[in-house]
Amino acid sequence: MSPSTPARVTFLGTGTSTGVPMIGCECEVCRSDDSRDRRLRPSIYVDVPGRARILVDTSTDLRQQALTHRIAGVEAILFTHGHADHVMGFDEIRRFNHLQRQAVACYASESTWSDLHKTFHYVFGPVLQQGGGVPIVEAITVTGPFDVNGVNIVPVPILHGLMPILGFRFGRFAYLTDCSAIPDESWPLLDDLDVLVIGALRRRPHTTHFSVDQAIDVARRLSPKATYFTHISHDLGHRAVSADLPATIELAYDGLSLDVVVD
Repeated sequence: MSPSTPARVTFLGTGTSTGVPMIGCECEVCRSDDSRDRRLRPSIYVDVPGRARILVDTSTDLRQQALTHRIAGVEAILFTHGHADHVMGFDEIRRFNHLQRQAVACYASESTWSDLHKTFHYVFGPVLQQGGGVPIVEAITVTGPFDVNGVNIVPVPILHGLMPILGFRFGRFAYLTDCSAIPDESWPLLDDLDVLVIGALRRRPHTTHFSVDQAIDVARRLSPKATYFTHISHDLGHRAVSADLPATIELAYDGLSLDVVVD
């Protein structure tokens, strides 16, 4: 596959685990009339025309996201980790099974598969009841770089607090959500990027997520051509925060699409 293969990345959700607005919150951001402050749970969709349609995480809001962006198929789903906001749309895979008449290839680390088996025991355990159906998946354990229909993908080990999780690199694009630290061995995997997407939860420090300043420090060290922050809480209003960010760094927002290059 040519290293100049174009792809389109769409941000399906850029919010934190609660989404924005938060239930019962009357803060300025939760009441904002700026559409960029309305954030579903985090996920991206990578479309490599004629080659592959790849979903990263099955967020709690997957059904709404798929309807909004007219997603009618996925060749593969990559899981960063097993937390609820990243996996609770798993059952929506059933619809893709029906549309494509085949299993969907799903990629995750061994620990994430363990979490998925516990959370969705009805999918992986003995069938106790007929009717309704369950997601049909081809479960693939990520142990190193892999490809989806010729699209090369490099898993990037990162830390979410004390929890090892995965980011993913597609050519000159990398996606690191829910990140609080990058191990020494993972920095070389992020060299020479055009676009970096990284979580930036809020301005104040957090035990399991980068703050805005920490995410800026990562972007400065890696020096991609452009950086986009995701997994954003209601602490950050899009307009106000964007005005303070360095020139090559932006807040992502739901529905934002980027043209990137994959291998």
